[in-house]
Amino acid sequence: MLIFLNRGEFEIINNLFGIKDLPREEIVKILNFAAEFKREFVNGKRCFDNLCGKTVALMFFENSTRTRVSFELAVKHLGGVLINISLGESSISKGESLVDTFKTIDAMKIDVVVVRHEASGFPLYISKFLSAKIINAGDGLNEHPTQALVDAMTLIERFGSNIKGLKIAIIGDILHSRVARSDIYIFDKLGAKVVVSGPLTLMPVGIENFGVKVYGDPKIAVKECDVVIALRIQKERQKKGFFPSESEFSKFFGVNQELLEGASSRVIFMHPGPANRNLEVTSEVLNSEISLKDIQVTNGMFVRMSVLKNLFK
Repeated sequence: MLIFLNRGEFEIINNLFGIKDLPREEIVKILNFAAEFKREFVNGKRCFDNLCGKTVALMFFENSTRTRVSFELAVKHLGGVLINISLGESSISKGESLVDTFKTIDAMKIDVVVVRHEASGFPLYISKFLSAKIINAGDGLNEHPTQALVDAMTLIERFGSNIKGLKIAIIGDILHSRVARSDIYIFDKLGAKVVVSGPLTLMPVGIENFGVKVYGDPKIAVKECDVVIALRIQKERQKKGFFPSESEFSKFFGVNQELLEGASSRVIFMHPGPANRNLEVTSEVLNSEISLKDIQVTNGMFVRMSVLKNLFK
């Protein structure tokens, strides 16, 4: 089904750097296209021609399964040419600079570059050396825009086209989460109310400026919540201890059945993945009927198909 507003012809975006500066109208359009793709896919259509004659390069400087594979499938279903640039096998491993590498890619007339990098702002930086359209697949501690679009689509499917007024609790490692930032931006633009909870050591300074309420006690945060989102503890980004132990974190901030008992009777659980089972969330919750983690993964492909289509519509 179509969602939100009546579809209109909005300004075409040339890149997708983040949700923060993405107009609400563009968000609506991307979500509408994603819903259409899913409907057609369910009805048996597997091949589309939106990227016919277009070449898309994936450059992931960090490991990924869900985002990378969903982009790969999206490009193939849209009829585009997919190039996976393996950094270990590229000229970067021979000492070539990043700038020269991207100038080489530009000389090959690639149409879209999907990039993930540990440095915040990296997609914007490389746009200076590329004429290709850029899609941010996650940059440092900044944003993960397509995951936020996936989360929004998943909520709309569950609660209907208008999620204005939904109460959403995001719990866990807020400090290191680019998903949290993009989710906060998109839910705010769509009218939902967001609260966050986690150890103070894993809470960004000035998080209140994002327009969210902060609770040290997750039991208060999830009270009457419609949605609870747990975030992965990002051990690879933590250069020092941010909490005494994993068992300590699980005890006080892990999402379990007991915690969810204080939420709304219609509460659903989401996780961007991959999940550290029995750390930020118990297996019982992760495998329960209220968990939409697998639907999030499924919707990932349709959202990324929509983003790619929207770049050329």
